Amino acid sequence: MADLVVLADDWGELPSSTQHLMTNLMKKHRIIWVNTIGIQKPKLSIRRMFRIFRKTAAISQDSTDLHPHIVNPKMLPFHGINTVRKINKYLLQKSITEAINALDLHNIILWVSLPTATDIVGTLGERASIYYCCDDIDALDGFAHPSIKPMEKELISKVDLTLVVNRQLAHKLPDGNTLILPHGVDYPLFSTLREKPIDLPDTGPIAGFYGSLSAHLDVEMLAQSATALPKWQFVFIGDIEADVSSLQELPNVHFLGPKIYSQLPAYVQNWDVALLPFHLNRQIDACNPLILKEYLASGTPIASISFPAVTPYSDYIAIQKNKEPFSRVIQRANEQALKARSRQKQVMRESWSYRANQLEELIIHLDKKQLSKNKLTKKATLNNNQA
Repeated sequence: MADLVVLADDWGELPSSTQHLMTNLMKKHRIIWVNTIGIQKPKLSIRRMFRIFRKTAAISQDSTDLHPHIVNPKMLPFHGINTVRKINKYLLQKSITEAINALDLHNIILWVSLPTATDIVGTLGERASIYYCCDDIDALDGFAHPSIKPMEKELISKVDLTLVVNRQLAHKLPDGNTLILPHGVDYPLFSTLREKPIDLPDTGPIAGFYGSLSAHLDVEMLAQSATALPKWQFVFIGDIEADVSSLQELPNVHFLGPKIYSQLPAYVQNWDVALLPFHLNRQIDACNPLILKEYLASGTPIASISFPAVTPYSDYIAIQKNKEPFSRVIQRANEQALKARSRQKQVMRESWSYRANQLEELIIHLDKKQLSKNKLTKKATLNNNQA
């Protein structure tokens, strides 16, 4: 049975797709999870420096839970500098090797979701390696494109298999060792009915969004919508990472702060409409947001801008048409309340456990000396149009 070493974003915050997958694989595999600095451009701000300090100071706080075993290596954030890359490679390799030896791991599969970890590939004695690509790196806001893109290209050339979450990303990557493994959803969590949270507004219909309140949200469009729908209450859950002052000025807009993941279903289920109010750009064009399937699993009507990820669900989502005001999209979505069960049926068989089983089959057949792409393709992709 293979053991896994995972280099990804921090474990324990809002779960990423990698964390969802690994949570399910823990039942059969021992896993080392390596928290890393990530790939964002360094910013000389108090918040950024606190994040750097928190991550670099956490080396002594390794989890005693071996499933997964959390490793917090000391790392420097300025990964575009060659000297820093060499230092980080040494620090990463040292920390990971110590954990591998301590746990006596064998038959290691290396899972990498960050291009900044390319220098580690091939240094751990791993049997095979996988790059898990969830975003168009070159299009992400706030990321160090000049150094990251070459790292990603190098990483793809090194690994035995690249997994992407949709066809848009697959088209951007080389043929030969790229397969599609779409996102899943925690269907039981989001479909089970919950009581209305006490901090939701008591009057008027509610339109809501949860997630990072960052530059990818169309704040101007949301402000126009809230102004056009004064009887509606607009609720936002998550950390504020962008200028939302135009929304904060409005009496029918509410910021509830971040919530733990298990609390989110209670909120979305008690909204009248769930929102996907993004700026349409390269990043959104290639993304496959986790909240899309979570919204669908909740059964709540959805108002969305038009982008590729929502197209397969066009019969069940109100999608913005041309220059249609988003306030009208919200109203159209509110007219689809009776389609709740139909929305849920679209994703009820796309659980994270199902995706993890597909990944399990990949791991079984993944061998550094013999990778049968034809065999793996059948096991790693969906036979429908929703990838």
